[in-house]
Amino acid sequence: MHTSTENDPAAKAGRREWLGLLVLVLPAFLLAVDMSVLHLALPHLAKDLQPSSTQQLWILDIYGFMLAGFLVTMGTLGDRIGRRKLLLIGGAFFALASVLAAYATSPEMLIAARALLGIAGATLAPSTLALITNMFKDPKQRGVAVAVWTSCFVGGGVFGPIIGGFMLSAFWWGSVLLLAVPVMVLLLIAGPILLPEYRNGEAGRLDLFSVVLSLLTILPFIYGIKEIAHGWAPLPVAALVAGLVFGVLFVRRQGQLTHPLLDLGLFKIRDYRGALLLSLLVGTITGGALLLVNLQLQMVEGLSPMKTGLCLAPSALGVLVTISLATGLATKVRPAYLMAGGLLAAAAGYVILSQVPSTDSVGMVVLGAILINGGLGPTVALGYGMVTTAAPPEKTGSASALSETSGEFGVAAGIAILGSIGTAVYRGQISVPDGLSADAAKAAREGISNAVAVAPQLSEPAAGELLASAREAFTSGLNVVGALAAVLFVGLAALAWHWFRHMPPAPAPAPKADAAEGAETAEGAETAVGAAETPVKESVRT
Repeated sequence: MHTSTENDPAAKAGRREWLGLLVLVLPAFLLAVDMSVLHLALPHLAKDLQPSSTQQLWILDIYGFMLAGFLVTMGTLGDRIGRRKLLLIGGAFFALASVLAAYATSPEMLIAARALLGIAGATLAPSTLALITNMFKDPKQRGVAVAVWTSCFVGGGVFGPIIGGFMLSAFWWGSVLLLAVPVMVLLLIAGPILLPEYRNGEAGRLDLFSVVLSLLTILPFIYGIKEIAHGWAPLPVAALVAGLVFGVLFVRRQGQLTHPLLDLGLFKIRDYRGALLLSLLVGTITGGALLLVNLQLQMVEGLSPMKTGLCLAPSALGVLVTISLATGLATKVRPAYLMAGGLLAAAAGYVILSQVPSTDSVGMVVLGAILINGGLGPTVALGYGMVTTAAPPEKTGSASALSETSGEFGVAAGIAILGSIGTAVYRGQISVPDGLSADAAKAAREGISNAVAVAPQLSEPAAGELLASAREAFTSGLNVVGALAAVLFVGLAALAWHWFRHMPPAPAPAPKADAAEGAETAEGAETAVGAAETPVKESVRT
């Protein structure tokens, strides 16, 4: 077994490492694709499986919730048993869960399969980014490798609808989930050959009680948010309170353990903490908006999945371009300015979404999506660079997992929160004509996908009236979410400038500056931004 240690001297990566990077970015791309690919398939799911509006949201976001819930656990587990080993185990289970989801015969079966996919995905995500830090010792090469990984991870989320549109134009909705199978087969074959193994020999046993507490924190909290969007009731409120209580218990337990599941010391690293919070907040806002944009193009404008994917292609290219530009400009411009400028551009995109009409809105939606995704590029690219360089090397797995947890949890929470806000506006404005059965009328009020499905049960002009009302109501929900997101992104731009304005143009981790102030350093630790290596201590000033 080829084993890599963080104390090896810096060396240039060769052909094996770059081929290994290809093996690592494919699962990262696929994980992000699975976060968004079902957005386009939702209308097809509504016809075949007939899920309720609540089940539709769970189908979309249970994957992200479970991924977020288990990322920290799996990142820590990878540090203990081996990052490559965990990556290969996760790849095998991800392929099996993908087949199960593709051939689901009921909403409940699909939700369960998507939950399994999230757990399996959590074994892949932290290992891919953490292994890059083992494979690329040279700071400049590592920066390039992280940028490639970031582009693929972000690109997967944006290209998901495009890939989904192509698949849905020729195959049934389950085909989009089978994309994972050949990728995971390639990972299982090439991984043992090209990827090094790394484990932290000083890591303690995995605390299962902490794992349970982390899940009891995340899942009840999100359930409460989702249900309260439909109206205040005792059970959702109790779920929110329970999530908060378990969260407090989880944090307290981590502070008492010698080998915690979540190392609270990471939050003492100023730039790591800022990047983590920014990732969470950005993901929360963008997650819900992406779902609404897809439904606007399909359900309101009546575009096919293929045409919808093509309409979103410019925004997919935009985020890749701005990631590349930000990586280059970061050596000349302070990261705070790049991030704040990008977030303000995204805010302008949301302003456009707040003004789209219910007819002939394609051009405005596309322009808004381009500005939003393009504006996110600098924050995503520079944020991941801060994460991989701020944490001590022996904690890279858990630090990467925590960062990805914040992003994935944010996207999933955004689908629940902003999706629920859009749904609430829709329900408040839709007008259902007489002539529908009680069950059909109730379904039409739950969501626009259901309204489109039940409209054929009415004769004209009632069917046209229902569709027109549903489209007006849905667009109103998109307008409200766009306006709210625009305000929030202006606030995020101010936070990014405030949190990172101390950083110089050449990307450098916070521990570098603090270590120069005389703190003890971790022996053999590396920094991987800029052109030099500097000892890194495990905690710095807050």
